[in-house]
Amino acid sequence: MNQAPYISASPSVTSIMLRVLLALVPGIAAYVWVYGSGVLVSLALASITALGSEAILLHFRQRPLMPFLMDGSALLTAWLLALALPPLAPWWLVVVGTLFAIVIAKQLYGGLGYNPFNPAMVGYAVLLISFPAIMTQWPVPLALAHAQLGFLDQLHFIFTQALPGGVTLDAISSATPLDYLKTQLKLQHSVGDILHAPVFGALGGRGFEVVAGAYLLGGLYLLQQRIISWHIPTAFLLTLAVLAAGSHLADPAQHAGAAFHLFSGASMLCAFFIATDPVSGPTTPRGKLLFATGVALLTWLIRSYGGYPDGVAFAVLLMNICVPLIDAATQPRVFGHE
Repeated sequence: MNQAPYISASPSVTSIMLRVLLALVPGIAAYVWVYGSGVLVSLALASITALGSEAILLHFRQRPLMPFLMDGSALLTAWLLALALPPLAPWWLVVVGTLFAIVIAKQLYGGLGYNPFNPAMVGYAVLLISFPAIMTQWPVPLALAHAQLGFLDQLHFIFTQALPGGVTLDAISSATPLDYLKTQLKLQHSVGDILHAPVFGALGGRGFEVVAGAYLLGGLYLLQQRIISWHIPTAFLLTLAVLAAGSHLADPAQHAGAAFHLFSGASMLCAFFIATDPVSGPTTPRGKLLFATGVALLTWLIRSYGGYPDGVAFAVLLMNICVPLIDAATQPRVFGHE
């Protein structure tokens, strides 16, 4: 016979954040395998900046450091931002973006639980608008690179932007698959011809598809642990796939298919780690479905017709604005009332 108590205690914020960080490890490992170990430097810089700035703000706000600083939320924001940036981004870019995410988008709104916008996406959007040229300097996957940099060379480049003798920036950097596709479409090339370029793989961008698969693996772990519910990942991926597949069937020369959109850019990272933010997202099951559908629609529109190659950050922030309305419209009926 089962013994009481039958109601288990809810997991702590720290426990949840640590499991989300653990779920990001496969993506980080894939990132290092595809692009080299420079991303580890960005993760370290973002983590130190996030924890340091949060500690300073908590001190000025006269809040205790340990319960808030050690809950893992600042570290998660730092990791999500660092993973969204080019792996060889200069050190000051990582620091500026992290400072904006923690200080402006999180702490000035009152800290964890009060920020209306996803802090990592606020930091990313600010950097993308302010430094568009630097944000598009992605390294070539190691399998395609004409010149490969070791860890010390990557570390030196991140802090000085200087390359070893005989190595040029063109030899280690290239446009992202989404950016390359958008540029080539403007030159009147068809999608079928564009996707034969070496930068593309079987499903999406070469290298990006491996990282996206690793994020998918981590996302399935979060679902299994019930850290996130199925509503947002399913609605986001399904809506994005339907929109991409439908547009590809209607005009295959101008629109890539569903697999390309799902396994390129930040689609998987958004579905399982960004859009599922419990603070800046909706709380009701129907609200989560509406929210994720809106994020997917805006992402596809920006990718297809907007000025930026990937629209995840702007889509999430625009839907964050709608969260209060979504929650108000999708609250379940109170029992006993019409």
